[in-house]
Amino acid sequence: MLLHIIARGRIGRSPEAELVDRYLRRVAWPTKVTELPDAGGKMPAVEPQTRIVLLDETGDTPGSVAFADKLGKWRDDGVREVRFLIGAADGFGDAERKAADWLVSFGRLTWPHMLARAMLAEQLWRATSILANHPYHREG
Repeated sequence: MLLHIIARGRIGRSPEAELVDRYLRRVAWPTKVTELPDAGGKMPAVEPQTRIVLLDETGDTPGSVAFADKLGKWRDDGVREVRFLIGAADGFGDAERKAADWLVSFGRLTWPHMLARAMLAEQLWRATSILANHPYHREG
């Protein structure tokens, strides 16, 4: 199953970019990052068996195990791609929220978009390591 991050804004060469690369290199599943401009740009076509996850302040705040369980269930159900969308500074509109399969929040605090991308990459590594019974994640 492809884990595809689609993010508004260019991360460039930065400490956040290094973190994203560091964590995504560890993920054994296929990964992809697509950057779009802050406004406009063409969203890649959505293929069948794709799930859309919006990083959104109104979303659920799952723990890491629940996050991993959701990805594992989708994988086991034959989902081919999970797209994680990180919006521009103003986030997403109601129509985008309604079209998503899952809204996820990193808590009530506001995070810079580039840091949210790095946090997502780490959670993808953590989730796949949980599903592989790797000792990286320690609960409790």
